[in-house]
Amino acid sequence: MENKVQEALQEIQRGTSEIIDIEAIEKLITRYYQTGENFYVKAGFDPTAPDLHLGHTVLIQKLALFQKFGGIVQFLIGDFTATIGDPTGKSETRKVLSEQNVLDNAQSYKEQVFKILDESKTEVMFNSKWLKELGTGGLISLASNLTVARMIERDDFSKRYESNTPIAVSEFIYPLLQGYDSVAMKTDIELGGTDQKFNLLMGRTLQKAYNQKQQAVLMMPILEGLDGIQKMSKSLGNYIGVTDEAFDMFGKILSISDELMWRYFELLSSKSLKEIEELKIAVENKTLHPKDVKDSLAMEIVDRFHGAGMGEEAKAEFKKVFAKKDIPTDIDEYLFEGEIWICQALVDAKLVNSTSQARRDVKAGAVKINQEKVVDEKLNLQIGEYILQKGKKNFAKIIIK
Repeated sequence: MENKVQEALQEIQRGTSEIIDIEAIEKLITRYYQTGENFYVKAGFDPTAPDLHLGHTVLIQKLALFQKFGGIVQFLIGDFTATIGDPTGKSETRKVLSEQNVLDNAQSYKEQVFKILDESKTEVMFNSKWLKELGTGGLISLASNLTVARMIERDDFSKRYESNTPIAVSEFIYPLLQGYDSVAMKTDIELGGTDQKFNLLMGRTLQKAYNQKQQAVLMMPILEGLDGIQKMSKSLGNYIGVTDEAFDMFGKILSISDELMWRYFELLSSKSLKEIEELKIAVENKTLHPKDVKDSLAMEIVDRFHGAGMGEEAKAEFKKVFAKKDIPTDIDEYLFEGEIWICQALVDAKLVNSTSQARRDVKAGAVKINQEKVVDEKLNLQIGEYILQKGKKNFAKIIIK
């Protein structure tokens, strides 16, 4: 049993940024293996938009992992707190959502997350259930656990305070309410992103104040988008949406760099660490091509959101469409050793005359790699094969070893 517990902990720690009280997590898993007693793992989501992208699913994947080791997921939809707005990382007060917006988005979330989570081991909860009942007296009592000085220490608030940008009193209340969620739910473990640390620790603070056992906290990193640099975001256009069509999802995953592929495997794949390490070794030994490995990742993720077998169909369709997209069969090939900057690759492949021109073409959306627009002029291409395209008729194949 000791080996099973340690293997579970190894999988749980995979890809994490920080864990507070790993000993408590070990005890909960050990107890589950000894007695079959479940424990409760919480993650809160403010339904501020109807669709999720793969960056959001990093946390959901970790929740699903806990379900394998005895965890009952408390999938908290912050229908009450969403009407206030989480101030984390915001440079200004966020717009308040209507109750109908929140409910519509919450329903969309539920439909999407059960493509990952085991519904039989998930409790979908709404924090309006207890926060509406808290009342004025309860809120004042809750607020006594946090000082204004402590709130102003937060980086986002301190910057806004120094620049005379308005801070609503309701924004001070938000972390208190998120922390109180853990009290009301009697949570054993709470998961969140690294940007949520203050709010996650508030749960521990309030559980202690209410004479409860303090929750362990597990923080996950922010997933980089298709450019491999900035976090995945719809506003930046570097995202893969959970509701993307299978073909589009497959193509977007193929467009990521070979280096970034391992990051996606670590945070998104259900493959074990051992299996991923074996794939890495095979690529390093050149017994497997990086593109074949990336294909397997793309198929796994497409299957997850579109059903078994859809990944294979998307792969076949992608190959068929790619072959018909007017790519000449006699394009020039160029061989490079080690990674190369996209702008330099365009010059060396004789598609442009200078790196400055390459930069302008990238910014203008005139450059593609494997039929996908390049959005980052600082992109470095890793080991693999790529079809570079500038404009509609200029192509080159580059091979990087």
